[in-house]
Amino acid sequence: MTFFQLEGYAYLLAILAMLAVKGFAFISAVSFPAEAYPAASRGNKVGWGIGLGLGFVAQVMMMRADPINLISLAFLIAALVYVADTRPALAEVTSPR
Repeated sequence: MTFFQLEGYAYLLAILAMLAVKGFAFISAVSFPAEAYPAASRGNKVGWGIGLGLGFVAQVMMMRADPINLISLAFLIAALVYVADTRPALAEVTSPR
């Protein structure tokens, strides 16, 4: 295995990881009820759904061109913020007591 093959596999792994995070964040965002977002003080469901959905679609559409670019990284940051901050707050609000 050459260095360039290893580099190609690492690049592919990074792209697939970005796609997985964005897909998970989008599916999670649309699965919570709309009332949970304002209750958790995290915006609204439509905003998160559109933002994360656009990020996922942009990642899929740019798979052939340059999948790691500024737009893709901005949407990745949004997905990571959702996973690290918004999702736990929504889960806390919607969990049965």
